Order: sequence, then C-alpha cells, then structure tokens
Amino acid sequence: MKLAKFDSLVSLSRLRLVQFLMGVLFLYLLFISFEIPLVFKTTSAGFYTDALPRPLFLESEEDFTDKSAPARPTDDPELVRLAGSRTPPRRMWEYKEVSGLLFNESSFDSNDSKDEFSVLHKTARHAFVLGKKLWDDLQSPQNKSDSEPERQNQKQNRTGSCPESISLSGSEFVNRSRVLVIPCGLTLGSHITVIGMPHWAHAEYDPKIAILKEGDESVMVTQFMMELQGLKTVEGEDPPRILHFNPRLKGDWSGKPVIEQNTCYRMQWGTALRCEGWKSRAAEETVDGQVKCEKWIRDDDNGSEESKATWWLKRLIGRKNKVALDWPYPFAEGRLFVLTLSAGLEGYHVNVDGRHVTSFPYRTGFVLEDATGLSLKGDLDVHSVFAAALPTSHPSFAPQKHLERLSKWKAPPLPEGNVELFIGVLSAGNHFAERMAVRKSWVQHKLIKSSKVVARFFVALNGRKDINVELKKEAEYFGDIVIVPYMDNYDLVVLKTVAICEYGIRTVAAKYIMKCDDDTFVRVDPVIKEAKKLGGRSLYIGNMNYYHKPLRNGKWAVTYE
Repeated sequence: MKLAKFDSLVSLSRLRLVQFLMGVLFLYLLFISFEIPLVFKTTSAGFYTDALPRPLFLESEEDFTDKSAPARPTDDPELVRLAGSRTPPRRMWEYKEVSGLLFNESSFDSNDSKDEFSVLHKTARHAFVLGKKLWDDLQSPQNKSDSEPERQNQKQNRTGSCPESISLSGSEFVNRSRVLVIPCGLTLGSHITVIGMPHWAHAEYDPKIAILKEGDESVMVTQFMMELQGLKTVEGEDPPRILHFNPRLKGDWSGKPVIEQNTCYRMQWGTALRCEGWKSRAAEETVDGQVKCEKWIRDDDNGSEESKATWWLKRLIGRKNKVALDWPYPFAEGRLFVLTLSAGLEGYHVNVDGRHVTSFPYRTGFVLEDATGLSLKGDLDVHSVFAAALPTSHPSFAPQKHLERLSKWKAPPLPEGNVELFIGVLSAGNHFAERMAVRKSWVQHKLIKSSKVVARFFVALNGRKDINVELKKEAEYFGDIVIVPYMDNYDLVVLKTVAICEYGIRTVAAKYIMKCDDDTFVRVDPVIKEAKKLGGRSLYIGNMNYYHKPLRNGKWAVTYE
C-alpha cells in the first residue's frame, strides 16, 4: 500500500517537472522569435559591436590599380551622381596649399559667457586671429624683402664663437634654474665636472621609485638626476633627455642603491640601463673599451669574486693572483663627491672621485651637438659646475636641415577622378624630420604614387616666424602639405581633424578618409581591405578602450565639465 502511494507521488512530480520544462521551452522559443529579426535588422544597419580589433590581412593591389573608386554610398541616386562630379572639374596639376576650413568670428561672439564651451571657443578664436596675422605676414611682400637680411643675421649668429669652457659656482647655478646652458653643445673629448653633496634621506609618502610595504606609510628616499638636454632641438615641447643619469642612494624598489640611465624623446622613454653593483658580463659590449657597469660592494655580497677553494688552488700551482679592490657605492649621504662626465667616441663615461663608474652608449637619433644644456635636480647641493673642451663654432640647429629636396620625394598630382582612400596626417610646424621620414617610408607605396590613394600633411602655423617661412617653402616644394590657418594649439587638434574631413570630401572626394599622426606607419593594403569588408555601408573604424578612465592631470587632462 505504501509502495503504491510512493509511486503515485513520483509520477505526479515527474509530470509537473515535464510541464515546467515545456513552459520554459515555450518562453525561450517565443523570446528567440522576437530576438532574431532584431539582430538581423541591427546587422543590416551597419553596426559592429565587437569591442576587440579584428585582424588585418594583406590584400593584392590588383583590385585597386585598374578601377576608379566608387562614389560615397547613399539612398538618393541623385546625390550619388553629384558626389562623383565637380563644378568646375579639378585638373591634375591643381594643388591646394591652404585648408578650406572657414572661421566665422561672429558665431563665436554670439555665445553666452556662461556657455560650457565658451573657453574652447575663446581659445579657437584667439588661435584663428593669431593665425590670420601670421599667414598675412607670410604672404606680404615686406616679408619677402626682409627674408634676405634675416638670413644674413641667422648666418652671422651661427658663425659666432662659443666659449671653450664654462664655470659656474653653486649659487650661480641655482640662479640659472639649475641648468647650465652649453651654446654649441658638446664634441668629442668634451667633459663636464660637477662637485656636489647628496642630501640625507627624507620620508616620502607617495614615492615614485619605490613600493610601500604593507603597514608602512612612507619610505626613506634620496636621489638626484643629472641630465644632458637638447634645449634647441624642439620648440614648444619638453626638451629631449639625451642622457638621464639617476643615482638612487635610497628608496629604489629593489631596496639597494642603484644607478639608472636612459634617454627620453617626446615623452617616450627608451630602455633603461641599471647598474646594481654587479660588474657587466665579459661577453657584453663595451663602450670605448669600458664596461657599462662597474662593481661595488653590496649588502648581499661577501666581497669576493671567487671562492676560497679557487684562491687556494691558484696559490698551490704558483699563479700570480691579481689583487682586486672592492669599492663602495660611489655616492653617500652628506659626503662630497667629484663627478666627471666625458664624451667619448662610442658613448658617455662617468667617473666619480677619479674612478670609472659607468658608461652609457650613444642612442640613435642624438648627436653631441644636440646636448645644449646640463640639468641637476633632486636631493643634491651643487657646489660648482665646470665644462671644458667645448666646441667653439656654432652648429646649425635649424630642424629643416633634415629635408631632402629631391624630386623623387615630391607628392604626385591629384587625380581627376575620385580616390579610394584619403589619409590626413597630423603634424606640427617644426616636425620637419618626421614628415621627411614619412615621405621616405610608407608614402612610397604604389597606390599612393599612382594617386589611387592620396596622403597629405595637415599643419597649423607656428609661433616662430622662421618656422612658418620654412614650412611654406616645404609646402611649395613637396606639394603634400595643407596649412590650417590658425596658431597651433594641442587643445584645438580637433580642428585639424575637421580640416582633414573637409579636404577629403571637397577636394579629393574620397570614399574613405583616414586620420593618423606623423609618427605612424600606415599599412595601406590592410587599411583598404578592412574598410571594404563592410561593403557600401557607412563606417567608423577605431580602437576603442572601454575601460580607460579620463585623465584629470597632465597633457591629456579632461575637465569634469
């Protein structure tokens, strides 16, 4: 009897479970029936929801060499016809030197002062007003007549003599913002001697070179930085650090006294060379015959480079044993030191108190004449600075010296028909070397040389008149620069983007428009292939970082408004 009741309960529970599962399945099918049309509709509208960038694959150039680019897709066939024609038609030789971006000053005046964009509007207005004056000055006949005397003055300044040696006391060095200006840079054999005393360690609650241990609120730190800087290499930017010499007496993340050396150009640091008390390996490359890092006594070292057994073995077989002297870390808190930095054939050499400590090989892109300043910062009292064996002739610091005025680097003329891809390259007025590197690299692509793809630099005016004069000459010779007539300002870089779009639509009528910087290497084939994957739909391609927080400090700071 009990068994029969149990079987009936089990069968009833199974029936209810089956009914429940059938109900869930019905709801799922109902949900899918509504979801599938929505998915197809969204996909057909041209949305791409994948957050990760898709891989790029090379494509043959044959698809683009024998056919013209189609007009921009649209639903109105009349607009397609208008997009493919111009009035009047553009000729092959036509070149547009100045951007067609218009500035309506009255629209800026109409904005209320309480408008959230008023600060940006005022900045743009100021930049355009100054840019108009600079451009009018470049176009004026008086500027052309004054160019020859200015060139004579510049020539006289370059040929002026420079001191063979410079000496500053500690107070004079501090009064000059702790920077020793070296007018003509360095040359082979130049040397700089610094006499100073490191400070005693102090507590830092937010250390930059150490990591606070659990439970600690601060760490004891003492360090200083000696830098060779290129004060005349770039204009309006932080000077490059040709040599960054950073002794860290206390506070390094390793817990040991170290010496770190590096270079930095436009906020991009190179690979650091760290000397941590161990001598460089015998197989490692030397600098003028000197090792990169010398040995000093460490807390975890017993002071011997060989075992006792090896030492006794050499004594028994009668070999002469060379006595090795162990030196402490070259800097100490509250102790005076004499540091000499010399320029060799292969790199810089640092001697402290008459003993070689480290050598740093020259990095590509820097020459001795670029080192026009010595900076000393950090926990250090400077007693005196002396530089000697300096070059007496003034080299040319003109950045336009990087230009190679050869006809093979000139841009090809614009085609009569539409183009497949227009690439606008953001650049600054004094980036002569960067533009020349672009001309000699990816701009030599077959599609660009055949005018199937067009690339142009978009440059705003510089605050220096001589830079603008050279920029205009560069634009006239190479034919690949579009000048946006406003005073260059990083906050207004969006105006260059607008100018790129305006040029790509009105001047070249490109199917696709791309924006990049002058330090970017563009792979033309994969870019076109990626754009063609979406067919005739409108698209916007970029690498989006969904987890990046806005920066509130520094060059790329964004306000809360």
